[in-house]
Amino acid sequence: LLVAAALGVLGTATACTVESASNRPANSHVSGKADAALKELQGKVLSEGPKGESPAEASSVELSDAEVEQVKALNATAAIVMHYAGNDWATAQIAGLKAEFARLGVEVIAVTDANFNPGQQVSNIETVLARNPDIVVSIPTDYESVVSADNFGNGVVSAHLLAKALDGKGEIGAIYHSADFFVTRQRYEGFRKVIEEEYPDIKIVKAQGIAGPDFAGDAQKVADAMISQNPNLAGIWAVWDVPAEGVMAAARSASRFDLKIATEDLGTNAAIALAQDQLIVGLGAQQPYQQGVAEARIGAGALLGKKAPSYVALNALPVTHDNVLEAWR
Repeated sequence: LLVAAALGVLGTATACTVESASNRPANSHVSGKADAALKELQGKVLSEGPKGESPAEASSVELSDAEVEQVKALNATAAIVMHYAGNDWATAQIAGLKAEFARLGVEVIAVTDANFNPGQQVSNIETVLARNPDIVVSIPTDYESVVSADNFGNGVVSAHLLAKALDGKGEIGAIYHSADFFVTRQRYEGFRKVIEEEYPDIKIVKAQGIAGPDFAGDAQKVADAMISQNPNLAGIWAVWDVPAEGVMAAARSASRFDLKIATEDLGTNAAIALAQDQLIVGLGAQQPYQQGVAEARIGAGALLGKKAPSYVALNALPVTHDNVLEAWR
């Protein structure tokens, strides 16, 4: 049975020795517009599933106490076959899966990392299947259910936060994922739609894709070129937090501490930058731990013959310097 996974406490922030990332905007109209849009998005999911499915809430896959006891009696096993396990998102996702499987009495017999290599993931799946697990959590083409973040919504959130930080005007760059990958493509579409349709005085002067697997290094090279070739560049959007780390490195190398960076996913380094109010001005966060919990519940419920919604999504969380500690928790 396949369940598809689609896509510590921060210490006290050190005192800022460079220009802060936020520089609270002076244009109350732009600020108010962005705040109103973000408020309207609270708790909502904008994304549809890969086949146009309407999103169901994670609460729809909760198991009753009786169902939990039925699952425990099965002595079931599960394998987690990750496409990529080298970041904080994956760490949180795996932690959520393991914790919920443990609560359900399901033994996790394997956790693998394909490092964004399709051939390696095929090999990992074949190796795992030889051990006959009852549940496999991965990103396959046939599945019991998909659990994802609101990736389009995360792109929308990051666009509003960047626009607010830029006071509604300026030249920006965008670094997207060049692979034909549904979830990252949705992020870029959501971001671009908001910038182009709602903030006409913000211009995307350069957009370039990166393929990885060295996403931070690739993004740094792209950002280096964007900064050097566009002297008026005011901000850069990156498709998730690891590429954003490369953008931060490029900004520091160029002494562009005034550059506004927006992204998605609340990884450790992005969270620290927000807490210190440096470079990253805001992001749309996933809820990877809760996604892992939902995936474990769907897999366990399917063993009982319980049909899950085909697409489950958790809403985007806007995160800025002002709420980063609460969002991290």
